[in-house]
Amino acid sequence: MAHSDNRQHAKTAELYRMVTDEHICPFGLKSKDLLERQGFEIEDHHLKTREQADAFKHEHQVDTTPQAFIDGERIGGYEDLRKYFGLDVPGEKEVSYQPIIAIFSTAFLMALAVGWVALETLWSIRTLEWFVAISMCLLGLQKLKDLESFSTMFLNYDLLAQKQVRYSYVYPFAETLAGILMLAGVLIWLAAPMALFIGTIGAASVFKAVYIDKRELKCACAGGDSKVPLGFVSLTENLIMILMGLWMPIRMYLL
Repeated sequence: MAHSDNRQHAKTAELYRMVTDEHICPFGLKSKDLLERQGFEIEDHHLKTREQADAFKHEHQVDTTPQAFIDGERIGGYEDLRKYFGLDVPGEKEVSYQPIIAIFSTAFLMALAVGWVALETLWSIRTLEWFVAISMCLLGLQKLKDLESFSTMFLNYDLLAQKQVRYSYVYPFAETLAGILMLAGVLIWLAAPMALFIGTIGAASVFKAVYIDKRELKCACAGGDSKVPLGFVSLTENLIMILMGLWMPIRMYLL
């Protein structure tokens, strides 16, 4: 009897999503997972052909699938479900520090790992150097994955790139190369001036755009699709490159 009562009070939802031999809708999977995590038992209806999907959309006067129904009421797709449950729905203009947090956290853990293997210690001056060098490599990689998008965003604020557009294409290669050379501890005579140059230009550009012109822009530091706001984090990235550009020759001289 208790089992029957539980079934009567169970939360149920209907979900219509594309599941074909060629395509399983990712938003359908996300919707199913979200409903399950919210404690719903799901009547999972698969739309197995384009004709079935088109007929469903025509019947319910909707443009897309998946579509979720709760208590007979159409809620909508994945983002509509998130709104229904009071969860955040990132907007196109919304900013996020998540890419930077991910990059710097990974770089720090990698630096600790390298330090442990190379020096059998988790902490030293070299660990800090490796952290910065690895960060430069990872940030450069984010830019290199889509040079066109990066250059477009970069041109919004970089002072040198606005005068010499080709610099916006050179910058990611310079940052990555400087990071690799500093990580290896070789050709510092090349890596240090490179980091110092791009860091100084970058710091001046960010400072002017944010603190003088008061512009609200996205930072290209994590690539052309970045939602990181241009500001303190961007300035810090450039200041760290400046410090590394100054410190590495000094360290090499002292050793």
